[in-house]
Amino acid sequence: MIHKLSRFALAAVAGAGLLAAAPAFAGKDLDAIKSRGTLVCGVNTGLAGFSAADSQGKWSGLDVDYCRALAAAILGDANKVRYSPLTAQQRFTALQSGEIDVLSRNTTWTLTRDASLGMHFVGVTFYDGQGFMVPKSLKVTSAKQLKGATICVQSGTTTELNLTDYSRANNLQMKPVVFEKLEAATGAYFSGRCQAYTTDASGLASTRGKEAAKPDDHVILPELISKEPLGPSVRRGDDEFFAIAKWTLNALLEAEEYGITQANADAMKKDSKNPGVMRLLGSGTEDTGKVLGLDKEWAYRAIKAVGNYGEIFERHVGEKTAIGLPRGTNNLWTNGGLMYAPPVR
Repeated sequence: MIHKLSRFALAAVAGAGLLAAAPAFAGKDLDAIKSRGTLVCGVNTGLAGFSAADSQGKWSGLDVDYCRALAAAILGDANKVRYSPLTAQQRFTALQSGEIDVLSRNTTWTLTRDASLGMHFVGVTFYDGQGFMVPKSLKVTSAKQLKGATICVQSGTTTELNLTDYSRANNLQMKPVVFEKLEAATGAYFSGRCQAYTTDASGLASTRGKEAAKPDDHVILPELISKEPLGPSVRRGDDEFFAIAKWTLNALLEAEEYGITQANADAMKKDSKNPGVMRLLGSGTEDTGKVLGLDKEWAYRAIKAVGNYGEIFERHVGEKTAIGLPRGTNNLWTNGGLMYAPPVR
């Protein structure tokens, strides 16, 4: 009876949240990052709006900003990131081998990848879908008009399989022209080697805006033939690092929900009496960092470094950029989108 009562009492205490304040213990990956003083982030070799380096070697993009936020949360400095540009075929091996700490490279979260590659997806940073781009001169208005067409596609991606499935399901006999590197695939399309180019719709917009001599000469067709939830991932085996990686993303989303921006974070940290804002920015008595093995200002630093999720989106891929994407499904759930963060509390 005493044993049963003890168990029930323990469950009651846990249910009341009194055990939730136990400190986190760093795993080997988190230890290595802190010891090294640098976060190693795997990124695309060059996809405008997501991860691309300028002529001075400075990286920018939506995927890059996630890494900057993570470095700010863990190391206190968003600049303590070393970027490792990876092709689609290299990316998973680089994560598995420990060459990188986090993969933030427009990568689709799928069952096979999640269950068999020794990795955990952190969450979704961009909801996407695969589409097709064609020269306007072809006067094609639907992907189903591409019967027998040659289609440029990159290997080592979900894109290649989706193309095969779509072609077979619609009896289109499409002819994939496969390239290992993104630059080779897009170069072949723009040189006229293929009648269409296929990848995620965001990638099509990025490629058209950056690489086309005359962007208006190319049309992105309306069909989306797949679901492509893109997001960062980390290696399995370090639950503490996984938790920090997840909650850094959630903090950027929740910051937008509360109206916390890169510009007003200091003022809100000082003046806001909203318990949620105080908890997120570390200005109250609650210390959310303790259970992550961080200090209480971890999320404040991430937000100050890159802004909230909406700011990141608009800065790199939004309607006022050359890529020109509407928020759409990447809007907050309160604005009809799919972006919904578990509460930081």
